[in-house]
Amino acid sequence: MANHPLTLITCAYFVELVIVAYLTRATSRRVLGALVGGVAVAFVTLAMVAFCVKVGWWLMPIASTPFLATMLGIGVVISCSPIYLVTWRVARRFGLKGLVISTAIATIIGPPRDYFIAAKFPEWMVFLPGVAPIVADGVAYAVIMIVGHAVMYLVAGSSGADPLARKPLSNVPAST
Repeated sequence: MANHPLTLITCAYFVELVIVAYLTRATSRRVLGALVGGVAVAFVTLAMVAFCVKVGWWLMPIASTPFLATMLGIGVVISCSPIYLVTWRVARRFGLKGLVISTAIATIIGPPRDYFIAAKFPEWMVFLPGVAPIVADGVAYAVIMIVGHAVMYLVAGSSGADPLARKPLSNVPAST
């Protein structure tokens, strides 16, 4: 099982996590917050997958056993954590408006991405026909963004309180 695609993909996402943590100058508390957000999202994602499989919107052969579901959950933790480090920076720079726009973008581009991957690798995931699977996938992306960032906020605190956050110009003394 060491060469299972989930293992290889998770390793690649781990490299991405390290690079993003470095580039965003993330503190250890922020990285911990992103990982805890990833853990929360892994549980939510596995529940959403189970629900969508049960109602007949998706088929997920890649999560068909407890071992593979656990590997998928670990993969979700590692692959989502860099997203929360980036949304932390977005929130610090653009506030709630930036988070809303980021969530909307993920919700819009997520389903076509997943449909492309499912078409290329049907042994991982299959979407059944209809609008409901597309909507469910979009909702999943929105939930992943919202829950993960919210949990990161609870662990790491407000992005505006970060030492690297920009200070409002009104606090700068006026020059004469």
